[in-house]
Amino acid sequence: MVEEESREFPAALAAALAGGFDYDDGYGVDFEPFPEFLSAGETAEWFRAWTGNPEVDGARFRVFGQDGTGGYAAFWLVREGRGLDEQPVVFLGSEGETGVVARDLADLLWLLAGGLGPWEAAAGYGAEGGARPDAAREAVAERFAPGRRRGPAQVVAAAGAGFPGFDGHVRGLTR
Repeated sequence: MVEEESREFPAALAAALAGGFDYDDGYGVDFEPFPEFLSAGETAEWFRAWTGNPEVDGARFRVFGQDGTGGYAAFWLVREGRGLDEQPVVFLGSEGETGVVARDLADLLWLLAGGLGPWEAAAGYGAEGGARPDAAREAVAERFAPGRRRGPAQVVAAAGAGFPGFDGHVRGLTR
């Protein structure tokens, strides 16, 4: 349950999100990290509004930021018995778009280092070469996820292949 867990980001996530992101008039990363995870109450309120379903609470999501339109990036707590750093990262867009963008925190670090945020990864923007690598975030990825280096296209492809049922799962919760 979200409210029983710390709202503080793991050190690797905090380091990767430090300093914010430069949108650069549409040529950068459209991502606004929160200072901490949303509370259980905030998550439930958002997820009920997003799905149109008053019976859901979003407890399987740990939301850590948003894009400029209000789409949320979150860890999806689907791997039973595993820590937060081993959970997939998903994007739930303001217009109902969804996507698994990283298999785990290490892949998210390399996605960010490659110059993509959650929205760009879910939308397919820049995954094939339009992204601008971020040297500071690459240093974070090297520090916290050495040996896991992948380019954005590989991160996104592995995430989608690893969790092909995510969109259907979320659609099954909407009204």
